[in-house]
Amino acid sequence: MDRFFGLTEQGTNVKREAIAGLTTFLAMAYILAVNPMILGDAGMDQTAVFVATALAAMIGSIIMGLVANYPIAQAPGMGLNAFFAYTVVLGMGMSWQAALFAVFVSSLIFLLITVFKIREIIINAIPAELKHAAAAGIGLFIAFIGLKNAGIIVADEATFVALGDLTSGPVLLAVFGVVITAIFVVRGFKAGVFYGLALTAIVGIITGVVARPEGIVASAPSLAPTFLAAFDVSTAEIFSASMAVAILTFLFVTFFDTAGTLFAVANQAGFVKDNKLPRAGKALFSDASGGVVGSLLGTSTTTSYIESSSGVAVGGKTGLTAVFTGLLFLVAIFFSPLLAVITGQVTAAALIIVGVMMATSLRFIDWTRMEIAIPTFVTFIAMPLTYSIANGIALGFILYPITMVVSGNAKKVHPIMYILFVIFVLYFAFLSH
Repeated sequence: MDRFFGLTEQGTNVKREAIAGLTTFLAMAYILAVNPMILGDAGMDQTAVFVATALAAMIGSIIMGLVANYPIAQAPGMGLNAFFAYTVVLGMGMSWQAALFAVFVSSLIFLLITVFKIREIIINAIPAELKHAAAAGIGLFIAFIGLKNAGIIVADEATFVALGDLTSGPVLLAVFGVVITAIFVVRGFKAGVFYGLALTAIVGIITGVVARPEGIVASAPSLAPTFLAAFDVSTAEIFSASMAVAILTFLFVTFFDTAGTLFAVANQAGFVKDNKLPRAGKALFSDASGGVVGSLLGTSTTTSYIESSSGVAVGGKTGLTAVFTGLLFLVAIFFSPLLAVITGQVTAAALIIVGVMMATSLRFIDWTRMEIAIPTFVTFIAMPLTYSIANGIALGFILYPITMVVSGNAKKVHPIMYILFVIFVLYFAFLSH
């Protein structure tokens, strides 16, 4: 084990890696509750999604640990699950089975562009500002969903949205969750989001706002409702324009989210030398493999988690950390009865706080250049306002070449961006009919 993972070489040991794996698991365990809730809104069986989420996290994390030897865990990604449920299924009208097929195909494409080293071309073609804007926009969208599910924000005929009833029990529970989670995170607790979610659920049960679970430990729920459902799709759905848009967006968001996460965590662990990521091909291959496996099990795109930085912070240096995290997700399957206490009010804080973390990407945008500020602003603000991640990306990618051309910077725009401009114009033209 020492030789395989290079524990001594990295100045670590099995105990330290195990503690790091547990820390990472606690920091990202909220996905076991949040993912079934979000995909449940798309009509999927929540208990099956719970199992699929845990198994995808286990397999993806172990692959990352064994193949790339990175202390980075994987699980169905936040933002990608929201795009899956609220844009692809509820917005575009696709079946959740077709959405799983889109995840499967996009993950396969990710594998191919990794093997053929096309990723450098794509990364260089998309301006950094639009990447950061997309990440921030997804954060705003996730936070908006959390506020909506909690009842903190409600629909209003006059103003579209308004403040909910802050005197009702469920809304007060959600507000408590946001406050206590914020306290944990601000105080530097590595698993602050998880602790906040757990404490909110406990308070909800004590006050009677949340029903008590019928048990704590149980046999694993059935995976049958979602397993291989990605292939239960009609030919018409496979060759539809909506399917093409879904695949491209899954690919785009997954690709850049993964690249940013891998670089950030690897840099924190001290792996990055001369601005280069060692074993990048193996890491990207592992990430894409996790996506393929997750789609077959029945969940939205599985990807690398930035919460892995919490494990690195306590000493995790090798892939053994990711392996330990994966094994803990396997154990978690047998605690499915606790899923019943995870309501919209309980998960609201997790969605909002994670949204805040993602929105920090806005600090990397040069707001003094209007040719940059306008398309990036439209990209992230359009996502929550149109309730669609795809619309935000499309609008930003249309505006960017226009503002760059009129500002005299046409030559600075990569040719691929002009191609994407045409594609997204056609995308809106198609949607309008």
